[in-house]
Amino acid sequence: MQKTSSRLLSLLSLLQTHRDWSGRDLAERLGITARTVRRDIDRLRELGYLITTVKGPGGGYRLAAGHQLPPLLFDDDQAIALAVALQTVTAGTAVADDAVRALATLRQVMPPRLRHRIDLLRVTAVRPPDGYRAPRTDGQVLVDVGRAIRAREELRFDHTPGSGTSAGAPRRVHPHHLVTWRDRWYLVAWDPDREDWRTFRVDRIRPRTPNGPRFVPRELPGGDVAAFVTDRFRGNDGHDGTRTRWPCEGEVVLHLPAADVAPYAEDGVVEELGPHHCRLTLGSWSWTGLAAALGRFDADIEVVGPPRLATAFTELSARYGRAAKAR
Repeated sequence: MQKTSSRLLSLLSLLQTHRDWSGRDLAERLGITARTVRRDIDRLRELGYLITTVKGPGGGYRLAAGHQLPPLLFDDDQAIALAVALQTVTAGTAVADDAVRALATLRQVMPPRLRHRIDLLRVTAVRPPDGYRAPRTDGQVLVDVGRAIRAREELRFDHTPGSGTSAGAPRRVHPHHLVTWRDRWYLVAWDPDREDWRTFRVDRIRPRTPNGPRFVPRELPGGDVAAFVTDRFRGNDGHDGTRTRWPCEGEVVLHLPAADVAPYAEDGVVEELGPHHCRLTLGSWSWTGLAAALGRFDADIEVVGPPRLATAFTELSARYGRAAKAR
């Protein structure tokens, strides 16, 4: 028979599978008597776990959410994954300070052997360049928005478009998804007044209470929120849910090794053509913007296509020439 501490952990692990367990099933799984199951359930309750008794012919038990956070059960791999995840958000993100405190708390309750493994996996989160700081998002606002999404209730809020800009008229939307994009939180929602999908920076949202009436969720175009948001930030309307490419996409040959280009190509496609040449397919919001982005590689460029990209290089060259003469 297992030792009491080990048996309690096994029992707790079974209860955490979010299902009702009869006393008989638990006894069979653990190889103990029904009486021992009852005693172990009482011990877990004393430790702070809210375990309710399920009524019925056979009776049973269910692990419910308590009013206070009880001791949590993680296996080694889960604890390591959680610690590494917390370390990756400790620089420049909206919840960086909270992540640091959570990581410190988690480390304190780890057994020495596991704490040592975590210390061997120290991750350095590089802060963004000077002058850039991810806007801090109020955790309570995230909870309020998330609650409206889950309850399928109309969300009413004030929204400030940008720094130094006063809030416009109160907005009302049908909230669908909370997403993160480059260290910022966004709300994806259907705007019934504009009859279109909209994205809102959550750090600029100030919810109003109470929420509005319940709504029947619409199907997000394409059904994939990641593809939809990517589409929007690339300048596409995303209404048909089929376009995830940049509106302007071109192909060039760069006189640089592929290994030197790949780290800076972002979502571009790099193809090695030889030790000193590579093919790069890249996209942007405009042809001029694409030409300027390609110019940052500081190497000779051969335009493969389309012709509009070559035209953009000509126009950009003329613009830069005029800027040089203006000196």
